[in-house]
Amino acid sequence: MWQEYPRTLEHTGVQESRVFDPTFDVQSDFVMVYGLYNLKERIAPWKKRGYVIHLMTGVSWGGYQNYLFGKFDGINHRDEGQVYADGTERVHGPDTPYMVPTNAFAHYLSEGLKTAIDAGVEAIHLEEPEFWAESGYSPAFKREWEIFYREPWIDPQSTADAQYRASKLKQYLYTRTLDRLCSECKEYAMTKYGRLIRFYVPTHSLINYSQWMIVSPESALLDVPTIDGYIAQIWTGTSRQINTYRGVEKERTFETGFLEYGIMQELVRGTDRRMWFLADPIEDNPQFDWDDYRDNYYRTVTASLLHPKIADYEVSPWPGRVMRDLHPRSAEDPTPSAIPPEYKTNLLSVMHTLRQMSSQGDGEWLNQTAEVGVAIADSAMFQRIYPDGKEPPHAARFNAFYGMALPLVKCGLSARPVQLDNIRRFPSYLDAYKTLVLSYEFIKPASPDINVSLAGWVHAGGTLVYVGDGSDDFHTARDWWNSGADYANPAEHLMEALGLGRQPVAGTYSVGAGSVTVIDRYPGDIAYDAALSDTYRDTVLGLLEAQGISVVPSATLKLRRGVYIVTAAMDEGTDGEQTLDGTYINLYDTTLSVVKNPTLKTGTVGLWYDLSRIDKSGDSDILALSGRADRLMRTQRMLSFTFRGPSDMTAAARIWTKRPPKSVEINGTVIDHIWDRETETTYFDFPSNGNPIKVKVKF
Repeated sequence: MWQEYPRTLEHTGVQESRVFDPTFDVQSDFVMVYGLYNLKERIAPWKKRGYVIHLMTGVSWGGYQNYLFGKFDGINHRDEGQVYADGTERVHGPDTPYMVPTNAFAHYLSEGLKTAIDAGVEAIHLEEPEFWAESGYSPAFKREWEIFYREPWIDPQSTADAQYRASKLKQYLYTRTLDRLCSECKEYAMTKYGRLIRFYVPTHSLINYSQWMIVSPESALLDVPTIDGYIAQIWTGTSRQINTYRGVEKERTFETGFLEYGIMQELVRGTDRRMWFLADPIEDNPQFDWDDYRDNYYRTVTASLLHPKIADYEVSPWPGRVMRDLHPRSAEDPTPSAIPPEYKTNLLSVMHTLRQMSSQGDGEWLNQTAEVGVAIADSAMFQRIYPDGKEPPHAARFNAFYGMALPLVKCGLSARPVQLDNIRRFPSYLDAYKTLVLSYEFIKPASPDINVSLAGWVHAGGTLVYVGDGSDDFHTARDWWNSGADYANPAEHLMEALGLGRQPVAGTYSVGAGSVTVIDRYPGDIAYDAALSDTYRDTVLGLLEAQGISVVPSATLKLRRGVYIVTAAMDEGTDGEQTLDGTYINLYDTTLSVVKNPTLKTGTVGLWYDLSRIDKSGDSDILALSGRADRLMRTQRMLSFTFRGPSDMTAAARIWTKRPPKSVEINGTVIDHIWDRETETTYFDFPSNGNPIKVKVKF
């Protein structure tokens, strides 16, 4: 049944820096007003329309020139930008460097955030704490190095050890800054106003930051008690990054997005912290066309919906950019155009379908699949630059990770990135998994107790697949395995803890009630070698079979979330097209068409309303709507609600009624409608002008 959620539940939100305009009033629950300037003036029109007010501001870059040039405290802070080895500064725009987060910078930010608290915001989002791996040469960073390590600064690109330690410091600095900002501002709000302000961190996924060579706190934020949650900043721009599968380098937006959303779901698993999944109807790169934006938007939304533990969404960053900016219509027609009307209508249908997900349960896989963990750790961000020119041949584009993950996703397994660092934080963290794939060639365990816990998990019945040949240059970085110990790499310690000796030969070993399979290859090789990729996939499938888990390899994923079914028919598979048996509303179609036994074509994704799941305990219901429905009333003779949506668009609706409608009225005027006798559903559409519209369906 269609749920009329109050905005205070904050299931959906947007971020926006522009002055409010009805053309992009998508009717989400909350708005993150972006930036610390003119807050009262920009907040007022959103608040008037019922939005819950949040603030978002950049924590690593922003319009902070008054701090840089001494207007804030009389000190010139221009030496606090992130600087590359050649002396150039990493900037986000003119006089907008990415910052080294010093204590002075944290103090400056906290003073600005207090003005937002004074303006009445209910939550603050500190966006994108980012430190570029190639940087580390500014005077400010050199000072922080000496304070942290108590030794003179070392060129981060001189050795693998120096690069690894520089990145660990970068993560610490942003974790320290966020801890200070959240705790200081929470105390300010409580002391001055007697209210608890919430803090969230919008951040890219660990997978993306590792691929883009950026260091960020990621799972370290779990150790900051004053953080209330996160936004998973995943969109076409992150998920379309090229990776390699069976030797083919190309964009795989759905598959990459599936893995990215997976690690972000993992960030909050077992905690009381909140996560919103983001998807962007366009993206930061303005060179693509509307057809491209639309196709890839559906791919990322679908990827997010395949992680049913999350049911909250940032439905658009910058809706003003989406609804008002011009982009090429298509690859064939490069004429700059506003958003196509049919895309705008369907965007609103998808956005308001997402608001319904919290009532749809935990999800049920409809294809024969199994969850397999693929280990990743924060240390993946610490070793993305090989200073000595010793980068393994197949390490580019983070393919050591993709080499282990993509063959599993592509055969229909639910490959779940597992946050290895959390083994230390949560005593039963691995209990949800029976099979785990691990390599220390592109990540390193933060402490030896992680290996001890892994060994215990295997002894208790876990199946571990270890992929690695010991070739990674970062094994030489100074850390626990070679400081006060004589292990050549952390894998030797793990194998010893498993009782296999330090360097077991390739093969499968029984360990307690579980097993360990050793594959003596660099994991990036799997990405480039088709035969090796297939052998690796078949090895994992065979291990699942040995556990009594039979999986029929398929390139199609199908998940039920209550009345909705989510599908993805990946390319590069071998099983051809499949049919989704039943009758459905196609929620990715502008007219919300009814489809019987739809074909899941290769390379397509789908979001379907299963008409066999209509709640017929009443007389009528909304099934899909491209806007918000307030004051929803269902009687024996009428379905009525107040529609709210943006201006300059056509709103679409499909409803169910026990009997054919006698009429559909929009603000008292009867409009045409289409009744489908077989499904007892009715479709109608009408213009939205940004004002509340009274809808009445009489039957």
